[in-house]
Amino acid sequence: MPGLFAPRPAVAVWDLNSLLAALDPKAERAERNLWLVRLVEWLRHARLAPKLADGDDPTQPAAPDLPRATPRPVLKLRHLLNLLDREPEYRAKLVELLARTLVDMDATLLLADFGFASQMAFFGEVLERIQRKVLPGTPDTDDLAELFQLAFSDAEDAQWLQAIDDDTLERLAALMREAVAARRHPRAAESWRTSLLDATVFCLTQARALAFSADIRSRMTGEARALASFHQLLRAFQAVRQELESDERRDETLVPALRYFRTLLDACRRDADTVYDALEDTGISVDIVFGVQQLQARLDRAGHLLDGLLSDAPARAVRDLVVQLAETAQRRRSVRALLARNYSLLARKMAERNAETGEHYITRDRREYLQMFWRAAGGGAVTTITVFLKFLIGLLGFSGFFAGFAAGLNYAASFVVIQLAHFTLATKQPAMTAPAMARKLGDVASDEAVEDFVDEVSHLIRTQVAGILGNVSVVLPCALAVQWLWALAFGSPLIGADKAQYAVDSLSALGWTPVYAACTGVLLFASSLIAGWAENWFVLHRLGSALRWNPGIVARLGANRAARWSVWLQGNVSGLAGNISLGMMLGLVPAVAGFFGIGFDVRHVTLASGQLGVALGALGWDLLSTPGFWLAVVGVMLTGVLNVTVSFVLAFRLALRSRNIRLKDRGRIYAAVRLRLRQRPASFLWPGREPAPPATV
Repeated sequence: MPGLFAPRPAVAVWDLNSLLAALDPKAERAERNLWLVRLVEWLRHARLAPKLADGDDPTQPAAPDLPRATPRPVLKLRHLLNLLDREPEYRAKLVELLARTLVDMDATLLLADFGFASQMAFFGEVLERIQRKVLPGTPDTDDLAELFQLAFSDAEDAQWLQAIDDDTLERLAALMREAVAARRHPRAAESWRTSLLDATVFCLTQARALAFSADIRSRMTGEARALASFHQLLRAFQAVRQELESDERRDETLVPALRYFRTLLDACRRDADTVYDALEDTGISVDIVFGVQQLQARLDRAGHLLDGLLSDAPARAVRDLVVQLAETAQRRRSVRALLARNYSLLARKMAERNAETGEHYITRDRREYLQMFWRAAGGGAVTTITVFLKFLIGLLGFSGFFAGFAAGLNYAASFVVIQLAHFTLATKQPAMTAPAMARKLGDVASDEAVEDFVDEVSHLIRTQVAGILGNVSVVLPCALAVQWLWALAFGSPLIGADKAQYAVDSLSALGWTPVYAACTGVLLFASSLIAGWAENWFVLHRLGSALRWNPGIVARLGANRAARWSVWLQGNVSGLAGNISLGMMLGLVPAVAGFFGIGFDVRHVTLASGQLGVALGALGWDLLSTPGFWLAVVGVMLTGVLNVTVSFVLAFRLALRSRNIRLKDRGRIYAAVRLRLRQRPASFLWPGREPAPPATV
């Protein structure tokens, strides 16, 4: 999206006659630059363009059955060059304007620094891109990079620039050579070549500085940490530059120098790649990932600049360089692309960490299925206490925020107890299991691989069935039993009829329950992200090692206890972060939404089932004969489906995107799942009989 200054076609596009009439090479710098911006805008847009001399009108779209091979801006560029050939006065003015631009503008900043951040700070670059979107630019500049950003502000600029043919390129090059040869601007003759050489030096210098930074250097592996290639890089390029600037250019000395420099450039790229290998083990930092990407991009830019200097077709090389800069200009406008690119590695690592945990949440035989059921039953028993504490917190009369905070503490404490007791909360499984399934999609190329993936889908779905059945089959009767026992002991149930009836009404499938359940699925997914981020943060800052070896901690805990705490936290920090964050979000999100006037409540299948049990204990068996109760039952069923589906789909999409997996065989996979549903629907609910072991002799 262009900035506020970027010209809008409906307002700012001039016709060519008006543009040429306004051409004044002696005007102020801002007016000259603005004229160039308007010229590019005229090339880009067809509005008010004149009919071409050869009868081809660039303002009219091509016929549907006759697709145009040449983009309209290229046709208009040819028309402009034809007109300049027929009008020497306009050509002379344009040549003088270009000559002044070559002298006044600093091309080095465009060639060396355009598209790169000024420092290795990811969030600083995010802020800079946001400012560029909001704040207007100005053509009153001597920075060619700023002018380039203003002129090439459209997403399709790179496409039509790439489509400029060799004949048109040669005519443009002739125009530029006239500008360079203008006698009134003698410095322009050597300006462009010197700018290319200087820009290459600047790129290499910045790349070396990034490689020498402590954060990147310390994460290089093996021999790369010695940075031998980076130490020699500038010296090798100076040898190349000396040969290029020599009056007698000799291939017998230039070719070996070039070969050595390119070898070093490739070695530097490989050394930078080793940082990613280290991040797999030491934790992901977006600032470090961003810095490595900047380092590699600067090395690539240096290679492209050198190609432009050495090309046998310099006009084509310059065009390719301008195309790359136009693509960079477009990328620099996108905050979303920056976030997606730099968080992809973090997302993949988080997905992989969850995948390792998710393998333990997928049952593949009857024994594992029953184990999951009993673990979920234990989780349901703990959740019974959570349900009653939720009602009691509501009776305390806290204000909105503190009521939400207290509810969040209640949920978080319960979820942590479930984790420490090795029980299971059913709907937390999808966020963990989806990345594990995504790993199975890495090699879906054969029918056998598709069948294996469908097996994994059936394993996952029946695992959800076991988890939800275990939770619900215990929490509902336990809540009902507590109500009856309390009524027997004290004459009335713990939770009164009014609260119970409100709970039944709020769970109705005809109300907001489906929407709330889907939103709760988003919170479940968010908690899995926080869990993965927390474990990555724990590893990145080496807190496990600090807990084990820090002298102050060892003095307080003792060596053995510190070692046990270190091992325990390394294995449980993800679960603790996920459970605590989920609990606090379930409590606080409704309170925060209420502050903004948005009515929202959480709908979790286990908690909702407990509320139904409480209501049944307060209102008695007569409740079973009311339609409201059965609407609530349907609402609870929908809650379970939506909790699982939404959290699983979001986690699965994250896992796929983080691995850059494209599901070309998606139709085959869906067809295989449907076939399994028709042939063996029970396999999605209950594990089949295991094959008998082979007889032994």
